[in-house]
Amino acid sequence: MMDTLSLFAIIFVLNSLPAFAPPTWIVLSAIGLSRPDANPWLTAFVAATAATAGRLVLAKLAFIIVRQHWLSARTKENIDLVKDRLGTQRTMTFGAFLAYTCSPLPSNSLFIAYGLTSLPLAPVAAASFIGRFLTYSFWMVMAMEVAHNAALDDGSVFAYLGGYFVLTQAFLLALVVLFAKLDWRAWFATKTLKLMNQTGNSHQK
Repeated sequence: MMDTLSLFAIIFVLNSLPAFAPPTWIVLSAIGLSRPDANPWLTAFVAATAATAGRLVLAKLAFIIVRQHWLSARTKENIDLVKDRLGTQRTMTFGAFLAYTCSPLPSNSLFIAYGLTSLPLAPVAAASFIGRFLTYSFWMVMAMEVAHNAALDDGSVFAYLGGYFVLTQAFLLALVVLFAKLDWRAWFATKTLKLMNQTGNSHQK
């Protein structure tokens, strides 16, 4: 029981951080390599539950702290254009989150951006859980198979946490800033990429 609670707590905390936390799939790969007799499905279920809960906390904090206290009224109005569009395309939003969370890419920036819209979190939580459970199960099974059949230096699992990981996190956080600053009115109207005008209406010079 304690191992399960510890795993949940660790994954929850990692997924509540806005940036530079080790990806959950690396943690699960390390578990699979060091404990090849563990139950991969139970481990993946606990990890997916904890990861989803952590991402929901991150999205909620993005709304409470960033949107409510840091964003200007003009930026909120700009983001609300995205909110209105996503609100009418719930199936597409669900599918996009499901597809993204089936990949090994970090989802912290995605949930921060979504949290800024103040849209309901339940649909993306369901998509995230399904996607993460599938991918975490895959990584656990693969890591356990490697542990049974090959000699591998445990430290090599964490090679991902080098310069590439730092650059990726910085890039994704930059995309969140771009998400808030992009002139969405111009994009939806004419597919023109430009930053919004903070001092006036977005369609005026």
